[in-house]
Amino acid sequence: MFDIFHQLHISPMGWAFALFGSFLLGIAKGGIKGLGAIISILTALVFGSKASTGIIMPLLIVGDTFAVIYYNRHARWHYLWKLMPWVVIGVLIGVWFGKDLPEEQFKIGMAIIILSSAGFMFLTEHTRSFHIPDNRFFAAVMGSLAGFTTMVGNLAGPFSELYFLAIRVPKEIFIGTAAWMFFLTNIIKLPFHIWSWKTINIQSLYVDLMLLPSLLIGLWVGIRIVRNINQQHFRLAIIILTALGALLILFQ
Repeated sequence: MFDIFHQLHISPMGWAFALFGSFLLGIAKGGIKGLGAIISILTALVFGSKASTGIIMPLLIVGDTFAVIYYNRHARWHYLWKLMPWVVIGVLIGVWFGKDLPEEQFKIGMAIIILSSAGFMFLTEHTRSFHIPDNRFFAAVMGSLAGFTTMVGNLAGPFSELYFLAIRVPKEIFIGTAAWMFFLTNIIKLPFHIWSWKTINIQSLYVDLMLLPSLLIGLWVGIRIVRNINQQHFRLAIIILTALGALLILFQ
C-alpha cells in the first residue's frame, strides 16, 4: 500500500503545486478543456506518478458529479454509447498494464503518454488539412486509447477531444456528453484503484480532503470563464506547458 502520510512532509512549494493542480481540475470540470495533462503533471511531481492517480480519482468524481448535473441538458447519449464499450476495454488493459509496473517505468510511460497527447493536440489545432474519420473503427481506437490513458495517467481528454472533433459536435454538446463519459469512466476505475492498485486508501482520502476547497473554487471559476476565453491562444499555451511538464516528470 502506498504510504501517503510520508508524502505530507513536503515543501510549501509542493503543496502549492498540489493545490494549484486541484484548482485547475475544478476549472477543467467547469468546462475548460485541455488541462488534464498539466493536472497530472503537477500531482505526479508532488506525490509520485502512480500514487497521484489514486489521489486525483476522488477529486475527479466530485468534479464529474458537478459537471453532469450542470451540463446534463447538452448530453447526447447515442454518441456516448458508441464510445463507452471501448473505453471500458481500454481501462481494463490499463489496469493489467499498470498494476505491477515499477514507479520508474510508470513515470516514463506517463511522460510518453503526455508528450503524445500534446502532439495530438498540436496536430489537431494547427494542421487544417489533418482529416479525422468518423467511423466505428475510429471510435474503437479513440475509446480504447482514452480508457487506457485515463487508467494509467488520468489523461483521456486529448483522445476524447479527437473523437468529438471527428463527429463535429458543437461545444456545448461536447462538454455535456464528455461530462457523462468521464463520470462513468471514473466510476468504473474506482474499484481498481481501491482493491487492485491500492492507490486509494484512508491516507489518500485525507489528502483529497485538504485539496477539496481549491477544487470547488476552480469549479466556480471555470463556469464563469468557459464562454469568454480565447480558446486558440489558451490551448496553445496548454500544449507548450504540457510538453514541458512531461519532460519534468521524465527527468525529475
